[in-house]
Amino acid sequence: MSKTALLEYEGNKYEFPIIVGSEKEPAIDIEKLRALTGAITLDPGYKNSGSCQSEITFLDGEEGILRYRGYAIEDLADKADFLEVAYLVIFGELPTKSELAQFETDIRKYTLVNEEMKNIIDGFPKTAHPMGVLSALTSALTAFNPKVVNVENEKEMYEAVCKTMGKFLVIATWTYRKMMGFPLNYYNNEKGYVENFMHLMFELPTGPYKSNPVVIDALDKLFILHADHEQNCSTSTVRMVGSSHAGLFASISAGVSALWGPLHGGANQAVLEMLEEIHKNGGDADKYMAKAKDKEDPFRLMGFGHRVYKNFDPRARIIKKAADEVLSTLGVDDPILNIAKQLEAAALVDDYFVSRKLYPNVDFYSGIIYRALGIPTDMFTVMFAIGRLPGWIAQWKEMRVKKEPIGRPRQVYVGHPLRDFKEMDKR
Repeated sequence: MSKTALLEYEGNKYEFPIIVGSEKEPAIDIEKLRALTGAITLDPGYKNSGSCQSEITFLDGEEGILRYRGYAIEDLADKADFLEVAYLVIFGELPTKSELAQFETDIRKYTLVNEEMKNIIDGFPKTAHPMGVLSALTSALTAFNPKVVNVENEKEMYEAVCKTMGKFLVIATWTYRKMMGFPLNYYNNEKGYVENFMHLMFELPTGPYKSNPVVIDALDKLFILHADHEQNCSTSTVRMVGSSHAGLFASISAGVSALWGPLHGGANQAVLEMLEEIHKNGGDADKYMAKAKDKEDPFRLMGFGHRVYKNFDPRARIIKKAADEVLSTLGVDDPILNIAKQLEAAALVDDYFVSRKLYPNVDFYSGIIYRALGIPTDMFTVMFAIGRLPGWIAQWKEMRVKKEPIGRPRQVYVGHPLRDFKEMDKR
């Protein structure tokens, strides 16, 4: 006998079915609540509301677990590369050797961006934030790719995926080139996807850019760790916009805008801004550790703890090693990064932070890596977007294939009741 939840409201009793996910997560199905009772639920921020049933990502914040399609993030970061994980997240299974090779080949077919896109990027000032430029360029891709994707046609859907993976990486790096005043680069089909990122970003006409395998490996892991993260703000935005049957580029553009916010993808940027503030004020890490523990002090230590992971961020454990390897390999001597290492060392042993499980999170370590590579702080969220792209695509695809209804949250109106209109001379 299936379990139900009993609701008593205005003298009537109603039963609602209990849905249990594959990881034993229970949910009360209230789809018919309003039809039966005339009432709705109120859940600001949707912290207790499930918007969908998804097969993509499992996250357990209490236990520090993150899995894509059933595979532990630790195994994927250790044994797979970013395009393997992208294929897994989007299509549901790890690719065979031939499928992966074909996937990379097919992505390369779509890496050229229409030259007229340069007219759009030329319209932005150099001071424009890269995330604003990226959102606009992603949306503009719709104009150059106007055909509506038939999600029920596997070939069309596959081509749309490859096109999005190919073009997004290029325009993401163009936002940096615009900011720096550099000529725009093109994808090199003789290099891998992550290596191409470094080439697109840093190669100049004055000489070839030689990538460092330790750096490529660290970026590969970072992109994997950011590939999806369940129904977060930007992912929910992509699904919400896509539920109106808006196209893939338009939906992802909306996701980019949502990711831009400092409470979401801008967190790693906030880490570096904090470190720069500490450096500007003397660089005393111990002083700022004390400020962070003082309840009367408004200062907050960015990059420690996580609103979802109540124990530890499993992604941070993986990327900490990569961050250490990058700093060691590049031999970076940067006072900002030295402050970061002091804060990290202190927080890992300080009773205040340990007892509250305020460990360094993935944003802390990703910010350190990006800083070491010479990536400007304003570009940090663009880096996040490149990694998150497969998740956005997968979530959009899943929502459309399952024919989910258009998103339409309800509200509880708390404004004025009906009022008589006042003529102008009586106001």
